[in-house]
Parts: sequence; structure tokens; C-alpha cells
Amino acid sequence: MMRPFRLPTVRRRTLTTALTTGDDATKDRVLAHLDQLAPYLSAGQDVIAVVQSGLIGAWGEWYYTQNFGNAGTVSSTDWANRKAVTDKLLSVVPSTRMIQLRTPKFKRTLYSTTPVQPTDAYNGTPLSRIGHHNDCFLASPDDYGTYENPTVEYPYLNSDTTYVAMGGETCGVNAPRSQCSTATSELAQFHWSFLNTDYEPNVLNSWSTGGCLADVSKNLGYRFRLESGTYPATASPGAALPITFTVHNDGYATPYNPRTLELVLRNTLTGATYKLPMTSDPRRWTAGTSTTVSQTLTVPTNVPAGQYALLLDLPDPLLSTRPEYSIRLANQNTWDAATGMNSLLHTITVS
Repeated sequence: MMRPFRLPTVRRRTLTTALTTGDDATKDRVLAHLDQLAPYLSAGQDVIAVVQSGLIGAWGEWYYTQNFGNAGTVSSTDWANRKAVTDKLLSVVPSTRMIQLRTPKFKRTLYSTTPVQPTDAYNGTPLSRIGHHNDCFLASPDDYGTYENPTVEYPYLNSDTTYVAMGGETCGVNAPRSQCSTATSELAQFHWSFLNTDYEPNVLNSWSTGGCLADVSKNLGYRFRLESGTYPATASPGAALPITFTVHNDGYATPYNPRTLELVLRNTLTGATYKLPMTSDPRRWTAGTSTTVSQTLTVPTNVPAGQYALLLDLPDPLLSTRPEYSIRLANQNTWDAATGMNSLLHTITVS
């Protein structure tokens, strides 16, 4: 699994004078550093899940800072400088990858108070590429400053994270808010894709004893389960091949990076495969809902007569030769680990 790339990620813990001085670099220095990082981000984009912004202030959290507006007192010039850093980060991070800001207020102030709309999702604009991370999940009524106005920010975040990356970590026990009931509710509400397994251990242990940790681990991100499918019994080279299947997403979120979707015909005798691209975007197989994919494909003219197993392949387009990076459906007896494909448990005759 790809992991978030941290620049560096931040958290506000027990504060000391040394940690609240906010020693950081000037805007120009930060921009220069990002130029230096650009070729490395480009070269490593295949194993980058998402890039957390960091860069400003103590722990990179944008709160205690000497150069960008300190301790919540942020001028218009400071906001402009923060946006310059964010825009620069977007420009050096490959366009197929998202970044994350530390609080909803940052994105709402720098870009728009309107969440990403379905028609604008994944279109490459800054709004569509900026997600969120919460590094003090459930630790206080406002998650240690993550939220300034929950009445506004909760519905905004619920909508925005339908299409952008959300993740983070816990940072302190705050029962009952940090226990299972609220944890599972808000993980689903804000479409969490990842959670730090190392911090904070007392919170995570409370989820284990509370009986929800296994479900959290299972439901973080996407969890696609094939519900039904309709496939023809026979087909001919060069002829139509109508395919319909319904998949339910049991997870909290969807994939937020591009995914390829292919129907695969695999000869049951020779093992030869023929891949037929499909147009449905798995990033839009919304959490908690069923999506029906229906498309009439064409059997390639070079497919020999014979019996063919139907499989579904959802590879990472940048790692298409690495089967371990393909998406595995949450069904029994369908996963082929050697190829990264999912059997549809159906065979057709090509003649």
C-alpha cells in the first residue's frame, strides 16, 4: 500500500516554550526548497499516495510560525504567503497526486468555501487536488484546533472529502469522544482513507477493547464488494460483449488517485489474456452505496475460439505490472494474487 508523503506532518501536543517559537523558513526559502524537491517528487510519484503540506511553523502545522502569521493571528499578507506556498506545492507535486492541508479553514480561506462538486472532481484544479488531514482526531471538542466552526465545517468536510483525500492520526485520550461510537461515526462521515497505526496507542487500544478496531481497519479507505453481475454465455471476435455488474463500497472512502478498470478475458487452456478497457471511474464508486457499471465492449478480432474466464482488473496505472498494487475485491474466492485480478466466476465461449 502506498503511504502519504510527509513534508513534514505535524501535531500540536503538550506545548513548551521551545516548541511554540515557531522557527521556520521564509516564504522565498520554502519556495526554493520546493523547487529542489520537484524532481524527486516526480520520480517517486508511483509510490506517493498523497503529500501532506507541512512546511510552515512548528511541526509544519501552520500555527506557531515566525513568518506566516503566528498563533492564529494571520494578516492578509500572511494568507497570501500561505497560498503561495500551497500553490507552489501543487505545482511540484505530480498532477495525478493530491496534497492535504491541516484544517478545513485553510482550504476554505485560501481557495473556496464551496466543497468540490461532482462535476469538478478529479479535474486537476487546485480545489480538486487539496484534501485534508486531522492529526488530533477526537482529542478535544474541536480536535485541538482542527475545527473553528464545526456547524459550518462538518457539512463542508463531509461533502469535500467525498472527492479528496482524508486521513491523519489520533493524539490523546478524550473519552467518551475518542471512543468507538464517535470514532466510527466521524471516520465514515469524513471519508477517512488512512490512520497512523502508531499514534496515539492509548486511543487505538481503547478501540480494540471497545470492539471497533477490526471494523475500522477493514473500512478505512475503499472496500469494494461485487454484488451481482450479468454476462453473456457466448461471444464472437469483433462482436459486442455486453457487461453489467454492481459493486457496493463498504468502506469509508473511495480511491482518490487514478485507477484503471479493465475486463479481462483469460483463455482457460493457454492462460492468454485480452484486456478490454472500461470507462467507469472507481473513484466515483461512492462510499456506502452500490454502483452499477454497464458497458458494451467489443471482443478483439484476434481472440481465438475457446473458453475464457472473465476477470476484473483495477491496477494503479503507474504500477500496472505490479499485481500487489491492484485493487482486491472483498469477495471470497475471487482474488488471484499472482495477477492482481478478480475472478467474476463466469466463463464465456468465444466462437
